[in-house]
Amino acid sequence: MTDLTAKTTEVHTDEERASGGTSNPYLLVPISVLFILLIIAVIRSPSLISSAGIGSAIIVSAPLILATYALMANAISGRGTVDLSVGPLIGFINVTMIQLVANGYISSPVSIFIFAVALGMAYQLLMGLIIIYIRVQPIIVSLSGFLALSGINLVILPRPGGLAPEWMLDWGSGTTIFSPVLIILIVATLAWLLFTQTAFYTHLRLMGSDERAAYTSGVPITIVRLGAHAIAGMFSGLAAITFTSLISSGDPSQGTTYTLIAITAVVLGGTSLAGGRGSVIGSLFGALNLYLITYVLATFNFGAVQSFVTDLAYGAILVASLLLTLALPFIQRHIRNFSPLLYFVALSVIVFGVILHNTFDYDGLKSIQPVLLMTGPLEAAGTSAINLVSPGYARPLIFAALLIIVIPVLLRVLVSQSSRKDIGPLLVVVVAALVLLGGYLLSRGPELPDSGAKTEDVR
Repeated sequence: MTDLTAKTTEVHTDEERASGGTSNPYLLVPISVLFILLIIAVIRSPSLISSAGIGSAIIVSAPLILATYALMANAISGRGTVDLSVGPLIGFINVTMIQLVANGYISSPVSIFIFAVALGMAYQLLMGLIIIYIRVQPIIVSLSGFLALSGINLVILPRPGGLAPEWMLDWGSGTTIFSPVLIILIVATLAWLLFTQTAFYTHLRLMGSDERAAYTSGVPITIVRLGAHAIAGMFSGLAAITFTSLISSGDPSQGTTYTLIAITAVVLGGTSLAGGRGSVIGSLFGALNLYLITYVLATFNFGAVQSFVTDLAYGAILVASLLLTLALPFIQRHIRNFSPLLYFVALSVIVFGVILHNTFDYDGLKSIQPVLLMTGPLEAAGTSAINLVSPGYARPLIFAALLIIVIPVLLRVLVSQSSRKDIGPLLVVVVAALVLLGGYLLSRGPELPDSGAKTEDVR
């Protein structure tokens, strides 16, 4: 019982670090890499900060984020449970769903969601039963599943084809920020955050840290491990749905590419493959980092070796992040009260400054200066000139003012309430809302009427 109490205290301390704002240095790497890549992406291509740019980023990165969540559930459980079959499983659900839709067996959103989630959970539970009762190493089971599902996918659908349900076709357009895919991501992330507050999650981390100590302390090892596999299957099903909406068809081979990049995202997000440590926010940042790497490299022209350069960048950043992780204990000795949210908010101010500078229409502002100079000091400029300046060009300034007001309040709350465990999810929601609001406001650039019409109206 003493071991259980000690382990529980240790896990709770880690959770408080992740949520409240005390020392949790493992998020230092993914947060730093995220903002560095975001600054480079905005400088190279300011179109990323637009309604279409952010919408496209959400659509493309959604399957990877959900696949990362699925991997994290098994990784935390320990025994080196790295599910190599997560990519082919996404492809298996995708091609099976497309075939059933084509034959008229399923068509409604409810039936498709139930089918995808149930199929993912069924596979993962089968994998868990083999690991627990037949006592086969998890890496062997997952590798066997990778090979088996890769072949089964080609049997079900020999070549890319088919068509997604009609109601899902516009999901993959990526022209707007707010879409059903974004709702799925938000619900999945909030579900993970709520899951971390349960006793089951505490048992999961205890088992991943020291399975023998957890067993002797009364933790139901079998139930907890099967529960981790069920959670992984649920997120795999959601990843398959967003993947289907992305390509709007079936593809038996494309899903396999998610295996290695999802594992890279999990490691980059600070999750320990040895078990016992993981963060949904870190995994989210890790997946976004890989998307930004691809986006930044796409702004360069490497010709025929573009894909090789991308793989090289994945590996280089992963190795660099692992080296930084080795230095984290040394950093932690000097930064005893490191707050990931404080660090995130501080870097957000810098990045939003870069975004405002790179997305502000300075040329458009110069074009209206002659119009404004034509009016005398005490003369009204006219309604069109006021409308020209106020709605479009004031949006970034209004948002900057909101940041100046909100961020100090948020920092004050973080500092004064950092010891409270229940403040973490609320602060995550607030920061996410600020990011979404910033993307929305910055995506709505000013609309300039014709300069001749403006001059005529002012006269």
